[in-house]
Amino acid sequence: MSRDTYYDILFKPIQIGPVTAKNRFFQVPHCTGLGYRDPTANAWLRGVKAQGGWGTVCTEQVEIHHTSDITPFIELRIWDDRDVPMLAQMAEKIHEHDALAGIELAYNGLNGPNLYGREVPLAPTGMPVQSFTYDPVSAKTMDRQDIRNLRKWHRDAAIRGKNAGYDLVYVYAGHGLGFFHHFLSKRYNRRSDEYGGNLENRIRILKEIIIDTKEAVGDECAVPCRITINELMGKAGLETQEAMDIVSSLAELPDLWDFCLAGWENDSQTSRFSQEGFQDEYRKGFKALTTKPVVGVGRYTSPDKMVSLIKSGEIDLIGCARPSIADPFLPRKIEEGRVEDIRECIGCNICVSGDFTMSPIRCTQNPSMGEEWRKGWHPEYINKNVSSKPVLIVGAGPAGLEAAQMLGKRGYDVTLAEKELNLGGRVSRESKLPGLAAWGRVVDYRLSQFNKLPNVETYLDSDLTLDHLLEFGIPLIGICTGSTWYKNGLGFNLKEPLDIDPGASVYSPDDIMAENLPNGSHVLIWDDDHYYMGNVLAELLIQRGYEVSYTTPAPEVATWTQNTMEQHRIQKQIMELGVTIHSNLILTSIAEGTAKLNCSYTGKEQNFEMDSILLVTSRYPNDSLFRGIMEKEGEWQDHGLEMVKSFGDCEAPATIAHAVYAGRRFAEELEVKPSKEEIVPFKREIAELRYVSD
Repeated sequence: MSRDTYYDILFKPIQIGPVTAKNRFFQVPHCTGLGYRDPTANAWLRGVKAQGGWGTVCTEQVEIHHTSDITPFIELRIWDDRDVPMLAQMAEKIHEHDALAGIELAYNGLNGPNLYGREVPLAPTGMPVQSFTYDPVSAKTMDRQDIRNLRKWHRDAAIRGKNAGYDLVYVYAGHGLGFFHHFLSKRYNRRSDEYGGNLENRIRILKEIIIDTKEAVGDECAVPCRITINELMGKAGLETQEAMDIVSSLAELPDLWDFCLAGWENDSQTSRFSQEGFQDEYRKGFKALTTKPVVGVGRYTSPDKMVSLIKSGEIDLIGCARPSIADPFLPRKIEEGRVEDIRECIGCNICVSGDFTMSPIRCTQNPSMGEEWRKGWHPEYINKNVSSKPVLIVGAGPAGLEAAQMLGKRGYDVTLAEKELNLGGRVSRESKLPGLAAWGRVVDYRLSQFNKLPNVETYLDSDLTLDHLLEFGIPLIGICTGSTWYKNGLGFNLKEPLDIDPGASVYSPDDIMAENLPNGSHVLIWDDDHYYMGNVLAELLIQRGYEVSYTTPAPEVATWTQNTMEQHRIQKQIMELGVTIHSNLILTSIAEGTAKLNCSYTGKEQNFEMDSILLVTSRYPNDSLFRGIMEKEGEWQDHGLEMVKSFGDCEAPATIAHAVYAGRRFAEELEVKPSKEEIVPFKREIAELRYVSD
């Protein structure tokens, strides 16, 4: 197959300073949680994207100097020449597939508390550091020597980036996360010298650094500038007109403009709060300010949208971070005429959570993300089947769908049985909740793959029993029958069931999703899950006309969503909907019309009146079928059974991303014998002791 000619413009080469990008697909810099700790895994991750057709593939933030480290976050480093081989490995993997390699040099300044190096942070104006974790550390006001030092450090880092083989060497002034943004912003820059005050002075350091960088890399590398065009703070922050004045004054200086919003939580909003391309309106008018190429982001997954953006002249390159994570082969699928095979980003920001939890990146749609080197997984390819034995998968939720389609691609004959009348399990139910429609893409993609796999058969309304498993005689069985929400309060805080009056109206999320709605008009929610379910159901109940009170043991609503950068939006939304929030409370008992909760600090008891209570705590695995068949292991041979395994929520409930990963793992490991020497089931970087006197 070949691409539709309508998409030809996406594959037109474009000049970026002294280098040429082969197409308009530009993977903008994004974090991975791998950084300097897992550099080989990081390199392979970027290399697979290049293999997938991205014309330009960039690193994440790369710290340029030890005086500004962003610990605890794990990014890359280019502190001295010893970091060059690590970074060169990544550039080489990108170049293997004829893509340009970009490096984003970063000096975090106010965003770097320097927890690792213990250096005093530097900033345009001394003030408390602006870290995500409210570190009790302040930065000092830079003097002129500090500024001269910084220019040298950035120049040295640029030369190292060139020596490491990078084609684009970024100057990073975006997202409110870096030193240059802080100089541009009146909020952070209160200087009265030539680097502060009016806009011309606040621009000075950025202009000097761009010139320094271009001189440092010569005619070998392009120098892009990633810059904030709006902070979405009104007059308190950088607004459109001031950003346009900045870009106008530097219009022809960088080789490329990469426009973004600040902070990161504004630029990478979840699909619950923004649609594809929501940034478009903020970029209007900026392209007209420069003749240099412009890249912009918007969680773009639609090839038609990409074409319209370029044809309209709004941007020249399609910037993607999250869509390139969900589908590293997005460009190749368009080029090969396989648009229907694109694995579309669902905008859940599970990928972002890797950075915030200092762990390897993961993706709900693409379970191979971060595992390209560690486990040898690939987003598009999988090892062929070991035998011709048929496989039965029981349960067609996210784990079962992923396992079935990947086993089908391995070449196994797969029977997928689902007791419900539709496929998708929890994803089908949850994607009907407010704001979560995009999550249905998890099901849509896998069903589209089934249409191309004649060796995968699905059976609905098939509630299999233990006798069925024995009678079928299918030798390889995977059981992923999901999980059920507790209605007795068991969860993070409570390890014993609650004292619940038989006359109380108690509901679980499963009840609400099944349209078994609460009695009365006032619902009390107790959320000990701390992710999206409690607050999404609060929104749903408000829409249905209920009065809702929300209680939680945590200090805030949906506290884990700090890791997906949406907690503040979630809390704002349900407050504006009229939900009453009570935090730091632990539920102790439920009576008819009343619930007792104790302050998590003092133990002081409070009574809450309600008509019904919705418990959002935790889930238990639906593993009775699995446990039953394991008890019959002595009879397996008589019925032709060889292996039965549970996975996904049926084994241990977790996120949808965990379930999809479990399905992929089941498919990858089926009939594959581990090496006898294997202790850890994935590759990892091992530190070698070396004593160096610096």
